[in-house]
Amino acid sequence: MLDIVADLLKDVSWRKALSTVVDVLIVYYLIYRAMLLIRGTRALQMLIGILFALFLYFISQEEYLDFTALNWVLDKFVSSFLVIIIILFQPDIRRALSEVGKNPLFLAGAKKRGATMWDEIVNAVVRMSALRIGALIVFERDGDLSYYTEGATPLDAKVTAHFLVAIFIPSHENNLHDGAVIIRNGRVSHAGCFLPLSENPKLDKSLGTRHRAAIGVTEGTDAVVIVVSEESGIVSIANNGELRRGLDASSLKEELTTLFGAQSKKD
Repeated sequence: MLDIVADLLKDVSWRKALSTVVDVLIVYYLIYRAMLLIRGTRALQMLIGILFALFLYFISQEEYLDFTALNWVLDKFVSSFLVIIIILFQPDIRRALSEVGKNPLFLAGAKKRGATMWDEIVNAVVRMSALRIGALIVFERDGDLSYYTEGATPLDAKVTAHFLVAIFIPSHENNLHDGAVIIRNGRVSHAGCFLPLSENPKLDKSLGTRHRAAIGVTEGTDAVVIVVSEESGIVSIANNGELRRGLDASSLKEELTTLFGAQSKKD
């Protein structure tokens, strides 16, 4: 086996070999970073659908299954492949280019969360529930939520109960209370974020805008959202397009630790 490899490489210069290795590594890394960008988002589901359509296109050709009509339809799809990709992945492409501008080498920062962060969040939610203060707290996971921070207020603040309650206090002078807060890497990243409403026709008609927004963002990403109802004070948590309502302090913290796991204490 080694002799065969040696025979194949004997006429290849070291410069060409090095160039090929670097070329392959760059392509591999770009694909890897692209997959990280769309992981946990609806874009990954669309990508799987596109790959399946391409698979059908190849097997429907005359030399395989000879599905003439199907191959004709898919041929029109493939001929406009680049345009379709740009249209379908427009938000993700824009977000990726934005990330390149901010960090050309795609260097990922280490994620740090503190175990005490959950206590601060639960305390804030319990207080807002008692005071009937509506709130939307979004936790970013693998799926990047930068698309929903456009036009929001950047904060990069420590997560504390007092700070979260202050953000959602309803007031004409407080423009942030109607939007959502996004928590990223254990920090309050942005406030005043507006989320997409769920279009699921099977949702309870009594659910308001906050709850529909919480469900909506979890349908397209792997985010987790805590909702506090302004009318009833009921605490809910949305995940994977589903809503669990009527949580108390104990059950809320249990849900968070189940979804995110134990975290080390933050400095």
